[in-house]
Amino acid sequence: MPRALSRRFVSGVAALTMAAPLFTQAQEAPDLSLSLILDGVYFNELSRGHRDPAGFAGHDHGHDHGDDHGHGYEEGFNLGHSELIVEARLGDFMDGVLNLGFDEHHVEVEEAYVRTRSLPAGFQAKAGKFLSDVGYINSRHPHAWDFVDRPLVNEFLFGDHGLQEIGVQATWLAPTQTYTLLGVELLQGETAGVANYLGGQDALNGTERILEDVSGPRLITAFAKFAPDLGADHAAQFGVSGGYSRSYQETDLHSTRFEDWNGTAWFAGLDAVYKYDAGGSYGHGNWRLQGEYFYRVIDVDRRDVSFDGLTVSNEQSFKNKQDGLYLQGVYGFAPRWEAGVRAEALGLTNEIGRGAGSSLDASYRYSAMVTFRPIEPVFLRAQLNHNDFAEEDGRERGLDFMLQLNVALGAHGAHRF
Repeated sequence: MPRALSRRFVSGVAALTMAAPLFTQAQEAPDLSLSLILDGVYFNELSRGHRDPAGFAGHDHGHDHGDDHGHGYEEGFNLGHSELIVEARLGDFMDGVLNLGFDEHHVEVEEAYVRTRSLPAGFQAKAGKFLSDVGYINSRHPHAWDFVDRPLVNEFLFGDHGLQEIGVQATWLAPTQTYTLLGVELLQGETAGVANYLGGQDALNGTERILEDVSGPRLITAFAKFAPDLGADHAAQFGVSGGYSRSYQETDLHSTRFEDWNGTAWFAGLDAVYKYDAGGSYGHGNWRLQGEYFYRVIDVDRRDVSFDGLTVSNEQSFKNKQDGLYLQGVYGFAPRWEAGVRAEALGLTNEIGRGAGSSLDASYRYSAMVTFRPIEPVFLRAQLNHNDFAEEDGRERGLDFMLQLNVALGAHGAHRF
């Protein structure tokens, strides 16, 4: 072998040898974890009541419960909201999360996103499909809730799955002694309660419908979270959030016509959480308080078009103004045992502008639960709900009992504050 070629060969081998560790690190298997959350619920409607609070049913709600039982449960045993979660970490650069939610009828990609880990100056970015960080409970999955079901205000203002969208999120953790997090989200805008979207519809015999195409992203949200330092045993977090959707659309089929709404919507909310750690074994003596309030305005134009396109009627502009809140408390009365109560109000402001306009009564729900955790990844929960829902011409009351078994298998990260 010529001397020059030999030198080049030796230099190349040396370079490859030195670079080998870098290639090895780049090709190492990612830090991957897999967990399975299995959930079962026994549901018994002890006394039947109306399922759609006045002002939030059908056209005003964005989804209709109809005559089905509450929470999507049938009488007797149900496979509840179960999850398969895959989490991966790419060094100190990025996280990836895939969360598949399923029951006996459906499988859905609940979350699928990547999130940065090492942006400078306290910034972090997230992109994909994820649960919005507005409020408090919205970003928590059902197995992390203190009660079997979602609070009414979150369900009826944001839809059955909460505010869950495809988009991007940017947050900034302020360099202060007090925890301060600011965030903004740019979302596609398809959530039923605040950003319901249908798109343009075909004309009927040359008569245009009011619904129109609006390109995404259509929904922007912002939030701020603050957590003062209360010492080793006490912790609190306070939040404020809001959002604006530049497209809110609905349509309803009547006997002879389409009723179409086209406009915008916005919402604003407050949330607070307080936790006390008594230092007892397995949560004994611990307690926590949690509450949220949201206010929503839908501002739309209405235009009805007959099925044959020959008649246009009921042209008007109006606003629906509605709100809701809940307050709950949970106490660890013995090692591995918790008891909790929750009070909810939906429609304290319940002004419906459609037609001649109306101001409807508020609806209420009161819940009590007991939870037993034989080991940390497993809990058994019994819950009783008393529903006191307003109707347009009165009130209906009902009583529900639920027994929930939830089991977490595999590696599962600690829950957020």
